[in-house]
Amino acid sequence: MEIKILGSGCAKCNQLEKVAREAVVSLGIDATIEHVDDFAQIASYGVMTTPALVVDGEVRLAGRVPSAADVARLLESGADTAGSGGCGCGGGCC
Repeated sequence: MEIKILGSGCAKCNQLEKVAREAVVSLGIDATIEHVDDFAQIASYGVMTTPALVVDGEVRLAGRVPSAADVARLLESGADTAGSGGCGCGGGCC
């Protein structure tokens, strides 16, 4: 699994990276986590608000910092968020 944290390196972006790492450890999954701070790369995902969480190339969450448990649920659900309410941010990312 490839996880990317999109954000400039602000406190919220760093917090999202922290909770994503906690979620990966709690689930015991094999994942790489990369923090992307290049604005051109961030824009290429269509993300207008950061921080954002990208899982295997798909934006799963943007504009807020969820709990580690919320991130774990996103990671467990894979790409299938239809009907599940997605990440709950209301931004249409899931």
